[in-house]
Amino acid sequence: MIKTAIFLADGFEEIEALTVVDLLRRASIGITMVSIMEGRTVIGSHRISVEADELLKDVDFDNIDMIILPGGMPGTTNLDNCELLKTRIREFADEGKKLAAICAAPTVYGKMGLLEGKKACCYPGRESDLLGADVQMGEVTKDGNFITSRGMGTAIAFGLAIIEEYLGESAAADMAEKIVYSRL
Repeated sequence: MIKTAIFLADGFEEIEALTVVDLLRRASIGITMVSIMEGRTVIGSHRISVEADELLKDVDFDNIDMIILPGGMPGTTNLDNCELLKTRIREFADEGKKLAAICAAPTVYGKMGLLEGKKACCYPGRESDLLGADVQMGEVTKDGNFITSRGMGTAIAFGLAIIEEYLGESAAADMAEKIVYSRL
């Protein structure tokens, strides 16, 4: 089974995180919600509490196929300040494993220099933090092992892109139809 993990920090954007979790679970892609905070309860940017499945310290990264970062503020800042998570992100990048991020969160990868020479997108106005990237303006951008997306309004497209990455275009199209979503 495919195993992904989405990393939650206080101030994460709820729609971006939970849309991805919902879509991947509907598609039978394993996704674990991981708190980088001290406890499993994480408070979103709009004060919605979410109970994560695991704590960062307990994650077996050898059994994860993709790291996913939701945006939101100060969630993205909190992710960017988490050295253990960034160490694991760098290991994933070095091994060519898949990394995805939406909204402001692609800037975590950008500031680490991981998007240098790659096509990427992020929340409007944060493009300068995609250091060395070929900045795109589409809803979702795929380049190599990276999938990036622009914001809350692109959360469904982002989730479908992850489904497509693992299960193919027809599975993503079927999911879009099931949820009554018109893909561009």
